[in-house]
Amino acid sequence: MRTLIALLLTVALMAGCQTTKAQNTAALGSLAGATVGALTFKNKISGAAIGAGAGLLVGYIVGNEMEKMDSYDRSQVSNTLETVPSGQTRQWTNPDTRMQYQAVPEPPRQDPHSGRIERDVTLRARMANGEMETVYAKAYRQPDGSWQLVQ
Repeated sequence: MRTLIALLLTVALMAGCQTTKAQNTAALGSLAGATVGALTFKNKISGAAIGAGAGLLVGYIVGNEMEKMDSYDRSQVSNTLETVPSGQTRQWTNPDTRMQYQAVPEPPRQDPHSGRIERDVTLRARMANGEMETVYAKAYRQPDGSWQLVQ
């Protein structure tokens, strides 16, 4: 029971930190593993500890793969912001997830407070069930010339 309480506190504390998908899914995997382990093992504490460890590992691996898939789409958005004229649509399909995306960039402008070049972009994703999800985002040009997407 102490292990489960410690895991719950860890997850609660991590919610306030900026974490990666791998870290988030590792925390969720650990919590789920501890719960399953405590419910299935005769010794609840040992079961929770073993389940938490296994869930942590599996969750981290799954989250890390999710980040790799997202990096492809981020690179496509960055390329769109760099090369596509304002108001024109660029489409692509993620080869791993088969998700279809569209990006429509707005004209670049300079942020009066920071001096950075920024650009708004409308992103649309066709979900697995066929529905379109639209996100309006902003991107800033980094010193190295890449674009940092901010939602």
